[in-house]
Order: sequence, then structure tokens, then C-alpha cells
Amino acid sequence: MASSEFTFSIKRTALDENYVPAENTRITTNFANLARGESRQENLRNTLRMIDNRFNSLAHWGNPRGDRYAVELTIISVEMSVSPSEGADAFPLIEILQTTVIDRNTGERIDGIIGNNFSSYVRDYDFSVVLPEHMKNHPGAGAPDGFGDLHGKLFKHFLNSGAYRDNFGKPPVICLSVSSNKTYHRAGDEHVVLGLEYENDAFSPTDQYFAKMGMKVRYFMPKGSVAPFAFYHVGDLTADYTDLELVSTISTMETFQKIYRPEIYNANSPATEQYQPSLKCQDYSLTRIVYDREERSRLAVEQGRFVEERFIKPYRDVLDQWSASFVA
Repeated sequence: MASSEFTFSIKRTALDENYVPAENTRITTNFANLARGESRQENLRNTLRMIDNRFNSLAHWGNPRGDRYAVELTIISVEMSVSPSEGADAFPLIEILQTTVIDRNTGERIDGIIGNNFSSYVRDYDFSVVLPEHMKNHPGAGAPDGFGDLHGKLFKHFLNSGAYRDNFGKPPVICLSVSSNKTYHRAGDEHVVLGLEYENDAFSPTDQYFAKMGMKVRYFMPKGSVAPFAFYHVGDLTADYTDLELVSTISTMETFQKIYRPEIYNANSPATEQYQPSLKCQDYSLTRIVYDREERSRLAVEQGRFVEERFIKPYRDVLDQWSASFVA
């Protein structure tokens, strides 16, 4: 099968206080998780307010009252058809976020960054099905050979597709938590927006996984943050994006991390020069937005099994053949 038969379609959904997750949205995704339960609208409203406030604190130039900007979020849902000529159903591959900055002084709408959050069903399959089963059968052996290869190739294929090029002008930037299993050292460099740069001695499993997607990683702790973030990118993180683009990513993803990993990103003291994140930290503050971490872990396994039954097994031969001949 030619790779051209792997086609992508893109759907857009506004992430605002009225957002309701679609049926094929991963319910463990940050934004979908917020939009559940009795407090869903209040959760969303408070989250969006936190993002705007953080954006204005970072984009302080020409902004004396700290209310000049607002961030508009759009969920980008990517579906992939394995063989559209045969009428096969499209599979929900990934979801990412697109930021748009609203300048209230001028009325201008400014493109932000595509990426930010990263939600992937196939990644659930790799980390919640493939890896645990391999570790059970081979204790201490690390990830199996070829771990993440298919996912990485599918992601690269999407970035090289007409669907991506026609809709987005720059490569994505994904901003995630640093690993609680690694120690990070302050590098001494400071970026005007990204803040203090950190380095580590060895890649985390997530770093290695994103490397197979063609993405490099740098770690920065922005001014006013209490821990560094992992910024996964394709080109030059500090040269390819404007200050406002970078601020849109920081404000959005720091807000999510304060909610979901308060032990790290809402800690009451900032990261030191040599820093190891810990989810066992007790010296932190909670936001007014609460979620069920145990439920989220359980649902990730369920979603991994969904991928196995609906995507991996039915198309295994086709996917294996395509992966073996794929050239980025």
C-alpha cells in the first residue's frame, strides 16, 4: 500500500466554557477531563481565566494594567483513514491545541502555537498496553525493540502531509511536564520569555518517545514558574517563534500542569539549581479545580485496549508493511 493512501482530516472545536468532548475524544486528555461532571463549566471558566492571567503576567510590555491580552484555544482533532478507497472508517489519531492571542487594545488576532497539549490514542496503546506487558515478561529489560516506531512514523507522516501544511504555518511545539525520574541541572542561560534553561544527563522515556516523532527537547523554567517544562520541538525553539507565541504555550500548559501536577508546578518553593521533580512533594497548593488521578490512569489502559481492538489488530499487516517502507 502506498503511503498516499494514509490520509488525514482535521476538525476544529472551540475550547471555551461551553466545550463538550466529542464521543471519540480521549477522556483522559487535559481539556476533556476538565469538561466532565457537575463542575465542568466552572472548571473550564476558571482554567481559561488562569491562562489569560498568566499570559498577561508574562507579556507585560505595553500592558500596564495586566489585561491587554486574552488567549483563545482551539482543539485540533486529527483523524487518519488507512484506506479511504475501500471506505474504511477514519480513526482518531491525535488531538493538539492551537492558541490564538487576542490583543484587546488593537482588536488584532495573532496566531499562537500549534501543539501545546498532546493527546494520542496510539501513545496510550504503547505506554498502557505494550510496555507493561513487555515489562511483565521481561522484568528490568527496558522498552521492547521498536517501541514507539509506528507512532513516530505516523506523526512524521502527518507533519509532512498536505493537511498539516495547508492549515498550519509552523511546526508544532509540545509542552509537557519534566520527568520525576530524572535530575535536572540549571544551565546558566536565560531566555527573555522561556526563562532559565535546565539540562539533564539522560533522556527520559518520554524524551526518547518524542525523538522518534522527530522532536528535540529543551527544558526551561519561565519567570514566575516553580519548575522547568519540557518543550518538544522540530526546528529552533528560541529562533523560530515569537515572544507572544511562546507566552501562549507557557500560559496554557502551565495552567494545565498546576491543575494536574500541583506537587511539581504549584509547589510553594521554586526549583533549585539541581532539581528532581517529585509527585510525593507535600509542600504545594491546590487550585480550585480537582480531578481524579486514579481514574485517569485506569482510563488510559481502557483507551489503549480500544486502540488495540479498533486500529492495531484490524490493520496490523497494512501498518507493518507501511512502517517498514516509510521514509521521512
